[in-house]
Amino acid sequence: MQAEMARTDTINYRLLRIASERFGTNPDGMSPQQTREATDIARREMFMEGAILQQPEARKVMVPQAELDSAVQMIRKRYVSDEEFEDALAANGLDEQTLRFAVERELRVEAVLNYISRTVDTVDETEARLFYYLHPEKFAKEETRVVRHILITINQEFAENTEANARARIETIRGRLKKHPHRFEQQALQHSECPSALQGGLIGEVKQGTLYPELDAVLFRMDAGQLSEVIQTDNGFHILLCEAIKPASKAPLSDVLPALQEQLTQRQRVREQKRWLKQVLSTPANTTAE
Repeated sequence: MQAEMARTDTINYRLLRIASERFGTNPDGMSPQQTREATDIARREMFMEGAILQQPEARKVMVPQAELDSAVQMIRKRYVSDEEFEDALAANGLDEQTLRFAVERELRVEAVLNYISRTVDTVDETEARLFYYLHPEKFAKEETRVVRHILITINQEFAENTEANARARIETIRGRLKKHPHRFEQQALQHSECPSALQGGLIGEVKQGTLYPELDAVLFRMDAGQLSEVIQTDNGFHILLCEAIKPASKAPLSDVLPALQEQLTQRQRVREQKRWLKQVLSTPANTTAE
């Protein structure tokens, strides 16, 4: 009976987590198709979890209380208030005790897999360098542009922001900037209705596809130092300043080497974990969940 209750608590928790992470809703907000998909995922996870926690390696790991507390707190923070958090648990047949039980099992599984891969050697610099030179496409950096921006919005409820008046205002600003382009930051701070006004209109370094399509299309045809024409979007009227163009390039090896070593090492660890898990799941005695 206790094992069956634990199984119910665990699947309820998983459905709650999967609904939130995968579909951005609670279990009762999922469509029938989403519910079937979430249930299939939960059952597969539980099957693997049970098999892993039956292994001798599971007795060699523990979950520190602080780690469990932190994981539960992270879940709690997804909700606006403690009351909403508790209501969500209750609506899914859970309380904080059963939640902690289910989370602790997940963390134990993670700890077992980390234990299994603990002996994997760290990838050395030579191997990481070889990967870098054999796969240059993985380290390509897109062209980016440093851009500043001024926005005058359209709002028919305010006389100064009717479409005609908003356009007149931004054309006046652009006229000033044509004569004194070095004053863009000042004009943005004084007149722009975009939050970037506080940084002198600075949006920052952007790659193609980041901005509104109308702005993006103009920005990536501009020269460095060029001021755009007035551009209209649903938000209002805009002026762009392309401060600099950073051409497409390849990330220097020195910039990526430490992270690359860690990434390749982690990939080796995952391979070892998969190898071990495949062996566990192929053993008939281990195909029954805990």
